Amino acid sequence: MSLVLVLVPANAQKKAKKFVHETVAIPQVERRVIPIETQNTSLVLLVHPNGHLETVHYGAKLSHPEQFLAKGVNTEDYNGFRGATYPATGGRYINEPALHVKYADGNHNTELYYTGHSVRYTNGCITTVIGLKDYVTALEVKLVYDAFEKENVIVSHTEILNGGKKPVQLLNYASSSLYIDADEYLLTHFYGAWATDMQMESEVLGHDMKVIESRRGTQNTQGNNPSFLLSLDTKELSETTGEVIAGALAWSGNFRLSFEKDDAHRLNILAGISPHASAYPLKAGATFVTPEMIYTWSAEGAGGASRNLHRWARNYGVYGGGQVNPTLLNSWEGAYFTFNTETLLRMMDDAAGMGLEMFVLDDGWFGNNYPRNNDDAGLGDWEVNVSKLPEGIDFLAQHAHDKGLKFGIWIEPEMVNPQSDLAHAHPEWVVQSPGREIYQGRNQWVLDLSNPAVEDFVFGIFDRTMQLAPNIDYIKWDCNRVIQSFGSPYLKAEQDRFYVEYTQGLYNVMRRIREKYPRVIVQCCSSGGGRVDYGALKYCNEVWTSDNTDALSRVYMQYAQTMIYPACIMASHVSTVPNHQTGNVTPLKFRFDIACAGRLGLELQPKYFTDQDRATVDRCIASYKQYRDLVFSGDLYRIASPFDGSYYGLMYVSPDKKRAVVYTYCIHFEPRTVGGKVFRLQGLDPACKYKVVEQNVDRSCWWGNGQAFTGDFLMGGGFDPTLYGLYSSAVFVLEAE
Repeated sequence: MSLVLVLVPANAQKKAKKFVHETVAIPQVERRVIPIETQNTSLVLLVHPNGHLETVHYGAKLSHPEQFLAKGVNTEDYNGFRGATYPATGGRYINEPALHVKYADGNHNTELYYTGHSVRYTNGCITTVIGLKDYVTALEVKLVYDAFEKENVIVSHTEILNGGKKPVQLLNYASSSLYIDADEYLLTHFYGAWATDMQMESEVLGHDMKVIESRRGTQNTQGNNPSFLLSLDTKELSETTGEVIAGALAWSGNFRLSFEKDDAHRLNILAGISPHASAYPLKAGATFVTPEMIYTWSAEGAGGASRNLHRWARNYGVYGGGQVNPTLLNSWEGAYFTFNTETLLRMMDDAAGMGLEMFVLDDGWFGNNYPRNNDDAGLGDWEVNVSKLPEGIDFLAQHAHDKGLKFGIWIEPEMVNPQSDLAHAHPEWVVQSPGREIYQGRNQWVLDLSNPAVEDFVFGIFDRTMQLAPNIDYIKWDCNRVIQSFGSPYLKAEQDRFYVEYTQGLYNVMRRIREKYPRVIVQCCSSGGGRVDYGALKYCNEVWTSDNTDALSRVYMQYAQTMIYPACIMASHVSTVPNHQTGNVTPLKFRFDIACAGRLGLELQPKYFTDQDRATVDRCIASYKQYRDLVFSGDLYRIASPFDGSYYGLMYVSPDKKRAVVYTYCIHFEPRTVGGKVFRLQGLDPACKYKVVEQNVDRSCWWGNGQAFTGDFLMGGGFDPTLYGLYSSAVFVLEAE
């Protein structure tokens, strides 16, 4: 024991005032369980008498979740309250918070307590809203959970209300916090770069924290995707077995996912907007609504989790989800910037002759004072280039329609070239930091969508483009650079709002577009796969998977993309060889068999096809159109991983299990002595007989072609096509007899 003697002058003792610490009384509440349930899953929250809200279960559906009431009353230790459903900075909580608020007096402490909850039912969705409150500051939080029963998906977001009398700053404001308890956590996530979009990586999580984050401002999914798979109690990702949680954030701006394993081995998953340079100001009485975080749980491995997400996406998450979008020819790799009316008319004629359904005019059609003959100039000046296309867009669209084709066109409305009339007229509309260089990427600048005037301009680009012809059916919306040296002249001193309000401005524009043009097909493109997320997909029908059109490269990208996103969004094009990005040379049929696993398109100059090539093209397109409904609305089963060996395989099965299409590929050399590769099919009716027919060949690679077999035979190892050599491939259609 030690004593410290403090000498206080007599006059100081007289002036000293008694320190009184007053605390706000927290009302006691009824101990209860809040179950959030789908057909096969349960998320269970436990309300303690002291008002603390704890996550006690996420996984298989529980018949009696109220049994958690027998769980002991929670206690806090020096690490804080473990399992807090929405932990905040303050009190005894010291780990990564879902919510961190700085108040007007400089205080950083928030302690949230349960105030009540409500439940409502609407058309297959159960919405649970839980109220939390900090009684000292009057800050309120609503946790909103939408449980989609049939799809086994739970979508959560948070609403933060400043109930005080002074403004506050939101330093962290996660969409959700999810505590998981297991012995082992295998995280599978997605990374990439231009032309190498959506690559997969798995790692066993140790203690401390793993963070997946984007600070790019735009193109936020080209580096990392705001999604993941979490396999429990294993060190290997299984397609068919084991518990897997899948998550995806619906946000096209800067994001952050963190996975923190504490000293009790519990894992807390936080997901939401990145707090980087985004301390968001919240005025008194104002509410901030976070983006949605989408979760599913499966006991059938990664495949089960993917199918849950896909079903939800087709019904709720993708604009026009599940509808069959047309096959097309895109002009880009076939013409680039060098074309005229005659070039495009010839391409349309070829497209119609091949049985395609749409022609898309890509970059290079606009600009007069600064003509768009390369990527140096013209962005922002969205008038038709009269030198290239004197007859106008209407003439082209009419020709397409006369040929039985739909017509689409490319725009990049968020961007501007310094060499443009727009940049000269409105330099204040450009994202910039005062006194600093405005850096270029791909010879262009970014327009400031945090500014409502720019929102109106960008909407006007889309609106005026749609007026160029009476029936424009498709818009390819591109975004070809990230944000650097960020700043908004419009926001002035409130630059912390920029990153959030840029994305909100983008959504405002897209919302207006959908209100006026509900039927137009919109492709979300961002240097390829730079904007593949459920925030953008709420307004877009499909995505451009990657600027890399090489079939072998697409094997890995498309495999990874379908882990989280449905095949109905995946634009997959056949291009020429040597491939323009990789230089790789692959057989034409292999290129088609890869592209036909998504929304089929062509990205080349058809006039260079030989007669033999043209026969293959016509045959593959006609075949695809007979089974593509399975690609757009069927259940996906990945039957061989390209990461596990020389073969890759997948299949789509109709919801009634009466039809299926199976894709098989050899992606590494295998000698002829190996014989047939056994692909164990999945998702079929074991007792049903299926006639199996290989597509687009005169001589099949499987001995059973044209015959009927039971589902259990095909799933049990009886399906063993012989795929000799690198780039051999085969597509089979199964029909129930």
